[in-house]
Amino acid sequence: MRLTTLRTPAGRRVGVLDGDVIRLLDAGPTLQDVIAGGEESLADVARRVRTGDAVEVGDAAFGPLLAPPSVRDFLTYEAHLAELAGSVPDEWYEKPLFYFSNPASITGPYDDVRIPPLVTQLDYELEVGVVVGRAGSDLTPAQAADHILGYTIFNDWSARDLQVHEFKFPMGPSKSKDAAITLGPWLVTADELADHVDDGRLALRTEVSLNGVRTGGDVTSNMAWSFADLVAYASRGTVVRPGDVMGSGTCGTGCLAEIRRTDPDNAPGWLAPGDVVRIEVEELGFIENRLVPGPAPVEIPAGRRRIRTEA
Repeated sequence: MRLTTLRTPAGRRVGVLDGDVIRLLDAGPTLQDVIAGGEESLADVARRVRTGDAVEVGDAAFGPLLAPPSVRDFLTYEAHLAELAGSVPDEWYEKPLFYFSNPASITGPYDDVRIPPLVTQLDYELEVGVVVGRAGSDLTPAQAADHILGYTIFNDWSARDLQVHEFKFPMGPSKSKDAAITLGPWLVTADELADHVDDGRLALRTEVSLNGVRTGGDVTSNMAWSFADLVAYASRGTVVRPGDVMGSGTCGTGCLAEIRRTDPDNAPGWLAPGDVVRIEVEELGFIENRLVPGPAPVEIPAGRRRIRTEA
C-alpha cells in the first residue's frame, strides 16, 4: 500500500493510493493510529478503502504524513561524510551514528518551509526514511527487517551556521536541526519494494533539484548499513515503537554543504525565500517545498557568568 494523510474539510484523513485516486478512511484515526494498530489495522484499512471516498491525486491537499513517537537521523553514506570531513575515520565504520530530531517539526510534502530565525545558511538534505511497524527490543538485523513497515522521503532541513556553533560542544545538533523535517508524500509499505532490494539493501534512485536545476542524487544501496541494520541498532538496549521514523542520513551530493565544499565557484548560495527544493525517490514519489521568510527572533539573554577570573 501507499498510505498518506490529506487535509480535508472534515479534518485530516488517512488515504490509500488506488490508481489515479486516493481512497479516504473515515475522519478520526490518524496514520499513527493505523500504524499502532498493527497488521490487523492495516488489513482493515486495505478492506475499507475499496469503497471509501475518492479524491483525485492532482486535487489532493497533502498534510504532514504522521506524528511519529520519535525521529532518529543516521549518517550512513560514506561519500557524504568524506566530502564534508575530507576523510572517513576508521571508527565510523564500527557502528551507525544517529541523533534524535524533533517529531513536532514534521511538515507536509508540499508545504512552505519557514527559514528559522537568525539562520543565514539553510540547507536541504536528501534522505530516505524507514518507518517501524511494530515494537521491538534488542533486535537482530534479520528480526528488524520484519519490524519495518515501509519507507518515505525524508528531508532533514539543516541550519549550517547554527550547526558550526553547536558542534563546538559535545552535545550534538540542537536548533540547527529543530525547525523542519519534510516527510511524504507516501508511506510505501515494504512489500511494494521487494523488487528493489540488492544484496540485502534497498536500492532506490534518488535526486534533488533546486529551482528546477538538478543538484545531486545517489542510490540508497550505497548506504554503509541496511535499513534493517539501523532499526536493529536503534533497538539495542531500548524499544523501537510503531511509527518511529529513522532517516538514512544525507546521500552523496545530497546537500548544498557538499557542493559548496567541492565546487565553491559554481555552487548555489544557501537557501533563501522563494527557493524551491524538489526531492524525487524512485517508487516513493516526490516532495517539493518553497522557502518563505520565518518569524522574527525572540531575544534570549546571554548566560550569566559565575566563574570569576583573577584580575
